[in-house]
Amino acid sequence: MKNEYMKYNKTNFFKHTYCQFQNREIEVLEEQNIHFKSKSGSSYIYTEEGVYRYSNHWGRVANCRWKLDGVSKYQNQQYYVGYANWSDFYSLTSNDKLFNLEVNFETQKVEVHKTSGKKTGTLFSITTVFKKKKEIESIFKNPKWMLYYEEEHETLQKKIIEKLINSDKTLQQIKLELVNN
Repeated sequence: MKNEYMKYNKTNFFKHTYCQFQNREIEVLEEQNIHFKSKSGSSYIYTEEGVYRYSNHWGRVANCRWKLDGVSKYQNQQYYVGYANWSDFYSLTSNDKLFNLEVNFETQKVEVHKTSGKKTGTLFSITTVFKKKKEIESIFKNPKWMLYYEEEHETLQKKIIEKLINSDKTLQQIKLELVNN
């Protein structure tokens, strides 16, 4: 069965897409011809199965969101090689619920993950998952509004975030539930 998302190729993968590139060693690019070099200095090598990207910037890339997996301490402006199959690209405008969130409460890091086919928690569309990610990051950075609640700050924070990642409820709905309880 062919993946319906295999619609991306070298002519359109850079148009409003989300992708999780896998980190590769620089040696994979040896003896390869660069097919395209962007104005920002990123180099691209196309294969039949996917694309290699050599770049010093990941995350928001023009109108795309490209994540680089496999780098524990990513540093902006340091060059990394990433590889993705064409089937790893997803439209940022898709309503398909293929993504979930993972939150590390100790480091206060929030990660978006594309599901591998097995249902693992509540799944969201790409638009919703990034909205929820931003809200969770805001909860970690701006906890002052929690002072108005009687519950301990960390307990309340965890309760709200867990409701966000395990339901289709918005942050506003969750806050209203807290006020009404």
